[in-house]
Amino acid sequence: MLRLKLVTYSIPIDQLQVQGLPMESEARLGWLKDDFVVDVFLAQRWVSEQIERVFPHTLPTDLFSFLQNWEANQAVLQEIFMYLSTKDVSKLQVEGEEIAVPVNQVILHAPLRNPRSIRDFYAFEQHVKTSFARIGRKIPDVWYQFPVFYYANPHTIYRTEEPVTRPKYTEQLDFELEVACIIGKRGKNILAKEAIEYIAGFCVMNDWSARDIQMLEMQVGLGPAKGKDFATSLGPYLVTLDELEDRRIGEHWDLEMMARVNGVLLSKGNMKDLYYSFAQMIERASMECELLPGDIIGSGTVGSGCLLELGTEVHRWLKPGDVVELEIERLGTLKNVVI
Repeated sequence: MLRLKLVTYSIPIDQLQVQGLPMESEARLGWLKDDFVVDVFLAQRWVSEQIERVFPHTLPTDLFSFLQNWEANQAVLQEIFMYLSTKDVSKLQVEGEEIAVPVNQVILHAPLRNPRSIRDFYAFEQHVKTSFARIGRKIPDVWYQFPVFYYANPHTIYRTEEPVTRPKYTEQLDFELEVACIIGKRGKNILAKEAIEYIAGFCVMNDWSARDIQMLEMQVGLGPAKGKDFATSLGPYLVTLDELEDRRIGEHWDLEMMARVNGVLLSKGNMKDLYYSFAQMIERASMECELLPGDIIGSGTVGSGCLLELGTEVHRWLKPGDVVELEIERLGTLKNVVI
């Protein structure tokens, strides 16, 4: 129903000064239309005033709040989107304020800046197999019994183009090329066959990892902890499922995945290669535990999607100055520089 790329954006201080406004804008919810970001709140006001359409409620200005009433909010937004689909949004204003801003004049934040939780799974078989082989082991039999995950830190979220600081305690900084789904509907004990309706959409995820610390911690039988909790990048936008329907194969999506460091292609995989589907991950995560709108489910690393798998013979561990670009077809490119 809702075929959109939703973004959380703000207008930089220098752009606001050009417009004569007194301060930097707060982050707001919008969607991408051609080369513009259309503000959800202002778009609704424009439709209300110009079309004289009375809506059942006013849409929130941030994605987290939008997700709390996802089904009703997306129905309203779909109607607004249809009203504006044939309009030149660059020329539309509400009380002198433009409802759309060129995308090259905004800051794109992580689509969900304040997730409730992050469960990161371990769902690509190739990644698991290669990682265990690196330490001379085979995949544990239990991995094939059910999908497993760990909890990441929901308070260390980075956006695209935002510098990520290498922790002072690591000499083995790594990236991880992953897909994240954002939950848009409350549920408990969700069956896999019904799980897709709980997904609001997908975005690119980088689960930054301090491998030396991670390996030490996990020898104790717990973790990863400090090996993972310092940074997770999300973005550049949230793509709704209807926007991806033509690439869906049952519970999987055929989307190419690539990772580049300093412009050099190092990793290539496909989202359809997941051994455990997102439906199965959601079923596992919701077992006797309620999932809430704003929870994030990470796929784990795609095969070849990190330096741990590739080995230092392919590329050394990351160091300050390195630029990491993770790209997933239809979901965009997530780019960060290490400092």
